[in-house]
Amino acid sequence: MRQALYTPGLGYYSAGMRKFGAEGDFVTAPEISPLFAQCIARQCQQVLANFDTGVILEFGAGSGIMAIDLLQALTELDCLPTRYFILEVSADLQQQQREMFQTKAPQFLHLVEWLQKLPTEPMQGIVLANEVLDAMPVQKFRVQEDSIAEFCVTHDSNSFVWHEQITKNEALEETVKSLNLPINYVSEINLALSAWLQSIADILAAGMVLLIDYGFPSTEFYHPQRNQGTLMCHYRHHSHIEPLILVGLQDITAHVDFTAVAEAAQDAKLHVVGYTTQAKFLLACGLADILFSLNPDDKQHYLPKAQQAKTLILPSEMGELFKVMALTQNLDIPLLGFSQDERIRL
Repeated sequence: MRQALYTPGLGYYSAGMRKFGAEGDFVTAPEISPLFAQCIARQCQQVLANFDTGVILEFGAGSGIMAIDLLQALTELDCLPTRYFILEVSADLQQQQREMFQTKAPQFLHLVEWLQKLPTEPMQGIVLANEVLDAMPVQKFRVQEDSIAEFCVTHDSNSFVWHEQITKNEALEETVKSLNLPINYVSEINLALSAWLQSIADILAAGMVLLIDYGFPSTEFYHPQRNQGTLMCHYRHHSHIEPLILVGLQDITAHVDFTAVAEAAQDAKLHVVGYTTQAKFLLACGLADILFSLNPDDKQHYLPKAQQAKTLILPSEMGELFKVMALTQNLDIPLLGFSQDERIRL
């Protein structure tokens, strides 16, 4: 999965094709509407107000449109960060993001710095990761009667095929056995999660980590009826479950186990201070107020915005499947985005 997505020049995120929006393979919330970033900006404003030199670091900025919309909204809120870091491992996407800024928002280029790895100096402020966790490589496994098998990839007649073997990975074996899953249960697990969150905790002196992605708590992630896992592929707005075809041409993702995220965060000494649905988060951050500020008589402008808001919050669209989790370090404030909701059980 790592090679298929990230191999320089060949991997899906490194090969130069259009990924996001109507002309790509899938549409993310920032591509749907600037309303998404405008709501996140209100949460960022609350956090940045606690720091004289607060920064924002965004993982995997996609087309760059969320960064632009966010900076524009923070300008209106008079709360720009001192720096906006974009950690983007794909040189091709870095170039696309630069071009997006040069075309749509050159006034912010002096604030933006592109990175390929985390900064070495401690930072105060905000770490954003929208639809990042679902693109992290996972290990697919099967529960056998006396062992745990891992899915490996080999080839036959010029095609990739699955090959199952008893795992020698102690971390995978121990974690899967602790889940007490039935025999023949197939799913996947993100073994890099703990190290990733620890690396963030190591450089975040004070501030908030905001994670937005589709997924479930572990009781739903490993539900008996979800016994073939959540691995999905996306190609030209079609979804399917065959990651061994169109290698390098299609996206490969897995839903997020938010219970595992919370546990890994706690191990990294980060505080889990909020977990809710995308709909409730956006509404708590003033989505309705933003819509009410528009002129409903200006139907050409208002009606598209209202439709975009529905896509972001309706249960049948993105509102329920997508979750928002906030982690903090040395920041003891009640966060705006979770103020109207009792926390979902993890």
